[in-house]
Amino acid sequence: MAAPSSCCAATASTSAPLRPARVKRSPWVPGASRSSSRQRRQERELSIRATAAAPPPPVDYADAGAGAGADYVASLKIKLLSAVSGLNRGLVASQEDLDRADAAARELESAAGGPVDLNRDLDKLQGRWRLLYSSAFSSRTLGGSRPGPPTGRLLPITLGQVFQRIDVVSCDFDNIVELELGAPWPLPPLEATATLAHKFEIIGTSGVKITFEKTTVKTKGSLSQLPPLEVPRIPDNLRPPSSNTGSGEFEVTYLDDDTRVTRGDRGELRVFVIA
Repeated sequence: MAAPSSCCAATASTSAPLRPARVKRSPWVPGASRSSSRQRRQERELSIRATAAAPPPPVDYADAGAGAGADYVASLKIKLLSAVSGLNRGLVASQEDLDRADAAARELESAAGGPVDLNRDLDKLQGRWRLLYSSAFSSRTLGGSRPGPPTGRLLPITLGQVFQRIDVVSCDFDNIVELELGAPWPLPPLEATATLAHKFEIIGTSGVKITFEKTTVKTKGSLSQLPPLEVPRIPDNLRPPSSNTGSGEFEVTYLDDDTRVTRGDRGELRVFVIA
């Protein structure tokens, strides 16, 4: 058997066990840990506020190529749906929730292989869609990023399910909102469905422009026998400059047979599933 090399032998015979170097610790100062924790918390809050104030960057399709595999896209879709579940359509979303949902949506949008082509896939818009999540609802108003009545405080309004009903033949685009309005005791709350009727048109390849026409309110429950009520529209010249007319534009950034992701003209991220 060959003898060990001289280098290994010398090292084995002459080396002494290594001892870890002593680290000189700074003297403890009373209250320092609390001050450091408070500073980190303040820095974190400033970071969240800065992120919320900054407009979201545009969707980047540069690296999407021809699109990822179907299984990978399906896994990203599940990831997005998981990220927005339990947020009460966005009404209870924190800044961390908003960031998580936006990141998951961007992964799905990028993996899908490029912008949606509604001129080719218009039929996929057809149907009744249920809103799972809207980042605009984190403002705690029914108008989201646009002005709207507050939920649950100044007015006793509880938001129920929200739907979009799209007919690609007649170009009808209806936002349907289920509401519960509080009433003085001992009267039961009033349940109603508000339908905001629009017409829509396709802009470019993936853009949609909706034009408001009218709002109709239909009572439910014990008052369901009442006829629908059409809410009078305030003339445009009497509206405040910042009021929500119900018209607007959005881009469809992901679309398949049962899931749709859109981004509004004010940066709102919305996630729908077919109802």
